[in-house]
Amino acid sequence: MKPLNYAILNYFTKVEKASVREIMEELKEEYGNFKAFNKDSIITALMTAETNGLIEEIEIDLDENEELLIFYHMNDESKETINMFIGE
Repeated sequence: MKPLNYAILNYFTKVEKASVREIMEELKEEYGNFKAFNKDSIITALMTAETNGLIEEIEIDLDENEELLIFYHMNDESKETINMFIGE
């Protein structure tokens, strides 16, 4: 099993965009018991990936509860880099 941060980055190689909500839904079965599997830790991982140029913020919206949703996207160059170093 990959570290959670790797799984998050790997997820972005397979989708056009995602927010914390989609990431948690997708990884819940495999990582749901991890201590770091919570919204705040995943937001920190996303912000770190953005700071390192691996993903970029592309959309901001409000959900049905008026909670902020930030969507991120990984460009093709970053996808190639992640696939080369992390892989499936």
